[in-house]
Amino acid sequence: MLHARCCLNQKGTILGLDLQNCSLKDPGPKFFQAHTAIIIDLQANPLKDDLVNTFHGFTQLQTLILPQNVSCPGGISAWNTITSYSDNQTCQGQRNLCNSTGDPEMCPENGSCAPDGPGLLQCLCADGFHGYKCMRQGLFSLIVFFGILGSTTLSISILLWGTQRRKAKAS
Repeated sequence: MLHARCCLNQKGTILGLDLQNCSLKDPGPKFFQAHTAIIIDLQANPLKDDLVNTFHGFTQLQTLILPQNVSCPGGISAWNTITSYSDNQTCQGQRNLCNSTGDPEMCPENGSCAPDGPGLLQCLCADGFHGYKCMRQGLFSLIVFFGILGSTTLSISILLWGTQRRKAKAS
């Protein structure tokens, strides 16, 4: 289904996005809403060259058409084919960096690698693990965390109130 410059499926999910010649310097903060897109056309826009974090979460993106002077996000290692034409550059076939890095220790022992967009990946903790490098086993204890935080805040507040109160009585 075609709606304005978007190609949508029956559920209304964005599959394609035609933003060519829209005078965009930056796709903007709401661009993430198009993270389900398979094809995005951004040619003929005065985009800045650093677009890596712009496509954070765009795991289904397979074709990206950019202005000639803008590099494909993630570089040559993130795409199967990068083709340069006189007026644009086409990035096709997003690679899964988790499979192509060759480094089995990229993620910690209790974590697994997951793609997170062109040239991006993330390490997800296995069930039952959390924290830095997925080293902590069990669930994150919110009661202990907020209990310590609350009691510390209360103690410091009482201490400061007491010291300021004594100065107020003296003057």
